[in-house]
Amino acid sequence: MKRFETERLILTSTTTEDATLQLAVMNSEDWINYIGDRNVHDVEAAKKYIEQRTLPQFLRLGFGNYTLSLKSTGEKIGFCGLYDRDGLEGLDIGFALLPQFYKKGYSFEACQPLLAFAFNEKNYSKVSAITVPENKASIALIEKLGFSYIKDIELEGDDATLRLYELTKENYAA
Repeated sequence: MKRFETERLILTSTTTEDATLQLAVMNSEDWINYIGDRNVHDVEAAKKYIEQRTLPQFLRLGFGNYTLSLKSTGEKIGFCGLYDRDGLEGLDIGFALLPQFYKKGYSFEACQPLLAFAFNEKNYSKVSAITVPENKASIALIEKLGFSYIKDIELEGDDATLRLYELTKENYAA
């Protein structure tokens, strides 16, 4: 599996060994408010979520969700990934951190090698990003990464209205 490094982070493929982190992130206040309760309320449910939602994409495409660890300490702080999401054309980039690591530039830093990978190694022509309109911090990050707002959408099976953003290979500035 592909591994990425940045100045401060190591991104490794998420496995069931990351279930405790998955549980903590998915039950954080912002995850619940902006993404929704996915009924992952114990470590076993988190392992099952990873087995059913994360690992199959890695097996199919060779990339997906990555666990972010601090280079300086090895501490796991969240996730960032490229997702083949039903209802969206191409790839979708996403990120989620433990709240104590917000506003330190980690999500922006983690997205950089994934965007380079999508455009330069996998030759995708665009990458999407989605979030609810109320998630101002994610919108700010998505725009800082160079994504442009396209339209509001609804994905099948989800009641939330989502803002769809796209970054094309032509507009990507590495």
